[in-house]
Amino acid sequence: MAADDPLVRGELGRNLTFGLQELLGRAIVIGDYRARPFPTEAEIVKIHGVSRSVTREAVKMLGAKGLLGARPKQGTFVRPEEAWNLFDTDVLRWLLERKSSLVLLRRFSELRSAVEPAAAALAAVHGSPDQKAAIGAGLERMRAADRGDDDTLDADIAFHVAILRASNNPFFAQFRDVVATALRTSIRFTNRLSGRSASIGDHAAVHEAIVAGDAAAARAAMTILIDKVLVLIERFVEQEADSQSSGVSA
Repeated sequence: MAADDPLVRGELGRNLTFGLQELLGRAIVIGDYRARPFPTEAEIVKIHGVSRSVTREAVKMLGAKGLLGARPKQGTFVRPEEAWNLFDTDVLRWLLERKSSLVLLRRFSELRSAVEPAAAALAAVHGSPDQKAAIGAGLERMRAADRGDDDTLDADIAFHVAILRASNNPFFAQFRDVVATALRTSIRFTNRLSGRSASIGDHAAVHEAIVAGDAAAARAAMTILIDKVLVLIERFVEQEADSQSSGVSA
């Protein structure tokens, strides 16, 4: 595609640096450069019709995400996947676009099962009245979404993010962006797989325990909620494995 092709320029959007980062980052993560080297600065400038300064800044940003490295005489190269920053919301979003995203969702849900029950227990003990009210507001949004009066994804995410904030643990609170990014894929997938939206009753049990200040009950209720997600994902992973072993496409 020529450098002056309007499709190339259109894909980058208004902010050329972030647009270029998006194009290159997604290409790296989905595997476009597994079998070929990452393009040189001059090649990127020519292909995408951007300046060298825009290219350098975009490459620098991707380096900070752990996707790219550079060596003298070797130039810029794609780093191994274990070096990528999985807690970077862009990297996580791109990873969830890959064909193997189901495995990543399972691993992410395993991480949630370690973090969110603890956050719910802390919210029950340390959450302020306003923070607990925010959790209740998230639950009410979920009920409204169930009636078709709100967005299902946004409401569910608001509920979980409110709990992380109410934990008043800064490490859990900073986990909120990662949770929100991954939940957008996870909720769509599990809702499609189960044939319904998230269980209001399961979320209400978490909320009630937090409002009551019962840390053990809040932990248990959140564990049950996430375990149900894991069961759905595991079931589908097993089905996919069985289909592949029998030579049937999923």
